[in-house]
Amino acid sequence: MSEAPAVPQAASADGIDLLLQAPRPRAGWRLLPARVGAMCAVELQKLRHDRTELYTRAVQPALWLLIFGQTFTRIKAIPTDGIPYIDYLAPGIIAQSAMFIAIFYGIQIIWERDAGILNKLLVTPTPRSALITGKAFAAGVKSLVQAVVVVLIAAVLGVALTWNPLKLLGVAAVVVLGSAFFSCLSMTIAGIVLSRDRLMGFGQAITMPLFFGSNALYPLSVMPGWLQAVSKVNPLSYQVDALRGLLLGTPAHLAPDFAVLLVAAALGIAAASSLLGRLAR
Repeated sequence: MSEAPAVPQAASADGIDLLLQAPRPRAGWRLLPARVGAMCAVELQKLRHDRTELYTRAVQPALWLLIFGQTFTRIKAIPTDGIPYIDYLAPGIIAQSAMFIAIFYGIQIIWERDAGILNKLLVTPTPRSALITGKAFAAGVKSLVQAVVVVLIAAVLGVALTWNPLKLLGVAAVVVLGSAFFSCLSMTIAGIVLSRDRLMGFGQAITMPLFFGSNALYPLSVMPGWLQAVSKVNPLSYQVDALRGLLLGTPAHLAPDFAVLLVAAALGIAAASSLLGRLAR
């Protein structure tokens, strides 16, 4: 249902220079934002030079909304507290699309190792945690572009989404935090398995359990007890809950949702950073 992304295009010289040049003397707290910004700039340059992946990845969420969403809206098989099922589904598909991009992000870091880029990055003064954080939030930027595409598709299909600017900023933060965690999960697995083929296998194996073991398609109340337990420890569930609350105005738990996503992203960055040296050997 998901597919591994194409081999990433080499970043432009300007983007690589941002990452490889020695940083100007600055306070430690200013180094991390500078490197995160550099990584995000590189990711945006890749999207600008090759938009093919963005277009092809828009097909799957469109099919979920057009076929699955509209069909289950007609048969009313899933309780959604009075809102049309396609409206209920849209935030889940936004989270799914972002996760499917981020969960294969480790393939890019393995490609960078094979191309010799990772070793060059590791000999710069940039801390490993800054490199991982930059890559995690670069994945968030990429996922955010995909989320905008899904929101526009949902709007065309008549989904009643909010256009409140503050809530949309909250949506962007939720997408970025969720993508940061899943990309770090992918980079952590990459640091363990060390090869693209193995990572693709692990990525395929965990994406569907993460998706179906969340509240993206149905509420917790209709799940069996064991699946409810899985959903409660699945960060994707908290991401979807926050997106529904912000986009649809349904009852949500925004403070706990953001707290879980922040903690998950921080733990993911710590785990991936600790394995980055093993990946580069």
